[in-house]
Amino acid sequence: MKRINNPWLQTSGYNCFGCCPTNPIGTQMQFFEDGEDIVSFWRPTQNHQSWLNTLHGGIQAVLLDEVCGWVVFHKLKTAGVTAKMEMRYRKPVSTLQRYVKLRGRLLELRRNVATVEGELLSEEGELLCSCVCSYFTFPQDKARSEMGYIASTTDEEDITYEDLINSL
Repeated sequence: MKRINNPWLQTSGYNCFGCCPTNPIGTQMQFFEDGEDIVSFWRPTQNHQSWLNTLHGGIQAVLLDEVCGWVVFHKLKTAGVTAKMEMRYRKPVSTLQRYVKLRGRLLELRRNVATVEGELLSEEGELLCSCVCSYFTFPQDKARSEMGYIASTTDEEDITYEDLINSL
């Protein structure tokens, strides 16, 4: 698995709620390429709860939309906007776990519409929430000129799940 470098870190005004590491109220997600999938590990806190010790459904949607969006950015090498997101909440997500794992993968690209599947898993690997998202994608020249798209790169060295989890 390889860390994906966030290409917008030096962009003036960049403050994405999902992936900006300096947004103090954001989720500050990081992403990794794992074969055809994009993955992220994220630590829930009590600040993200709805009911006692339960992750808010809206935060679950943010996490899944973000990991699926990075499939478009990194795998398709363009920008896109969410057109539709169908969520399936399967089980409560505890805010007491050390982390949750998010996984996104491209299901289909038809013309300019990308269909991406996302999963939110417990630290034990149990599927807790899933989604299917449709994104309108842009031609690369328009993505760069109008959407601020910058191509992402990955680190050369591999990182293991164990090393990543121990760094959380």
